[in-house]
Amino acid sequence: MIEMMKKALEVEQIRKTYVGGVEALKGIDLSIEEGDFFALLGPNGAGKTTLINILSGLVSKTSGKLSVHGISIDDDAAQAKLRVGVVPQEFNFGIFEKVLDIVLDQAGYYGISRRQAYPNAKKYLAQLGLWEKKDVQARELSGGMKRRLMIARGLVHDPKFLILDEPTAGVDIELRRGMWDFLRELNRDKGVTILLTTHYLDEAEELCRNMAIINRGEIVASGLIRDLLATMEDESVILDLDHAPDEGALSDLAAFHPRIIETSLEVTINKQHSISRLIQLLSAAGLEALSLRNASNRLEAYFLRMTKKEDE
Repeated sequence: MIEMMKKALEVEQIRKTYVGGVEALKGIDLSIEEGDFFALLGPNGAGKTTLINILSGLVSKTSGKLSVHGISIDDDAAQAKLRVGVVPQEFNFGIFEKVLDIVLDQAGYYGISRRQAYPNAKKYLAQLGLWEKKDVQARELSGGMKRRLMIARGLVHDPKFLILDEPTAGVDIELRRGMWDFLRELNRDKGVTILLTTHYLDEAEELCRNMAIINRGEIVASGLIRDLLATMEDESVILDLDHAPDEGALSDLAAFHPRIIETSLEVTINKQHSISRLIQLLSAAGLEALSLRNASNRLEAYFLRMTKKEDE
């Protein structure tokens, strides 16, 4: 007998209409399994922040159902809230507060005393490289340290479900990858379900297994990232050649829509016009491909295709 996966989050027909008639969410359905690392992507103004604010209790929904680990926010909002940790995009702590106090004070929001919260505060601040800064005012931290402080604060009550809204915005590459390692461990070893929003699409592809794309208040795509990318009919690639081609030599490559970039060639391949056929034609033209790479992030291309389709 196949065991049914438990749901960390179930969203059914969530709608949100603001005063003035602006419909931010138009009947959202979303399901995230326990233990998943899930990406919620969308352009600015698509409805991501509204949905996250509803999940975290900052905004009330107009209609629909929402449950966290089987607990309805309508039936028991307090218990549902205990299971959710939120790391917002904007820094929303007092800049004159000390690092440790910021984390311990957050525990009080969940009814946890400072004494009870201290071991967790110490653990997460240490794991995120901030324990030595525990008595420092937040205003003295770098942008990257503030990001990590937000994560420690969101974890102080050991939530089963963590929402990360642009957690690496403005963070340098080295620190960003260190945060990736921490989040992977949290998801893999601690079993924490993570919902990530990010504008760094390589970050979503690197960390997440499943995703949903929201645009103009509606989900326009949802599923395993690898399955969604497999639906892409066209893919742009760049070949580095042994020497610069000329336009005349590329006459037989018109179906690949070639574009010369110095000693490289950007082309479009698909099922009808494969890479193996392209290599044959290049060889016939006296050109040798030294290397091949994607012209852009594949998830980025898929994202642009889906959001553009909805905008047309």
